[in-house]
Amino acid sequence: MKTEKRPDAKRHGDRVIELIAHEAANFIGREASTESFITVIRAVPLSHGERVAVFVSIFPEEKIRPALAFLERQREAFSDYLKKKTRLSPLPRIDFLLDNGEA
Repeated sequence: MKTEKRPDAKRHGDRVIELIAHEAANFIGREASTESFITVIRAVPLSHGERVAVFVSIFPEEKIRPALAFLERQREAFSDYLKKKTRLSPLPRIDFLLDNGEA
């Protein structure tokens, strides 16, 4: 049985995406209020890695809109946080999106 190896670039890209998701969870946990529970579900590269969509779940449902508005307002602060915590270059643009349960 032949095992297919993934190219190094693909593995590196996967690690970068995992790092962004991990740091997004840390940032949200530190910065978000306790009015809602925001959980990072996954991150997905877009536009050849120039953008990354970070999918979140939010509970309770009535707090979805305010929580997404908070994440939108904090996008630049999160980019600054990534600059300090990682050595990513170039830094992708981050979009926070509600996870609809389809993975």
